Amino acid sequence: MSHLDYKLERINSISFEAFLDLIYANKTYIEKGFAGTVKRCETQQGAKMLFDEWVSEESEERCFSFFIKNTQTDNLVGLVNIKNIDNSVKKCEIGYFISKQTAGKGIVSKFTSEVVTYCFEVLQMNKVFLRIAPDNIGSQKVAIKNGFQKEGVLREEYKGFQDKFEDVMYFGLLKNDYLKSKNV
Repeated sequence: MSHLDYKLERINSISFEAFLDLIYANKTYIEKGFAGTVKRCETQQGAKMLFDEWVSEESEERCFSFFIKNTQTDNLVGLVNIKNIDNSVKKCEIGYFISKQTAGKGIVSKFTSEVVTYCFEVLQMNKVFLRIAPDNIGSQKVAIKNGFQKEGVLREEYKGFQDKFEDVMYFGLLKNDYLKSKNV
């Protein structure tokens, strides 16, 4: 399969069932980086509340969810979301994951690039940042491939799986650097 076999779909065009299937099929694979999401989806009722919150936040432009869909199977295989939007300083965070079966094919990197473009060109952000676990080498590669620079490590900044405090690496991309890379 090529990148052409995948596309982004916004949360308002996917079903709750497709969302639930994505989370449940990848629970153990994503629980470290998306601990809060996995925890809230422990029950179907909790998952429905989270899904409805994301739909509401999207309509209020407080959060944006771009799901990666396999166009051959019609299944969701990943997510790139925009969150923690701070319009006072024009910055936001991106989070992403891809299913274990689809990982390593450059798909999440390609769609992260598209979402970064959305952040800078549509939302008019000045900075996009990522928070990545120090041992998540795949996510770090996606960040670097998309022009993000490592800004540092914050100790015990994230309450991860099983409520354990974990370090996070911060990566940032400034609009000026993004624009320079587009003009090269």
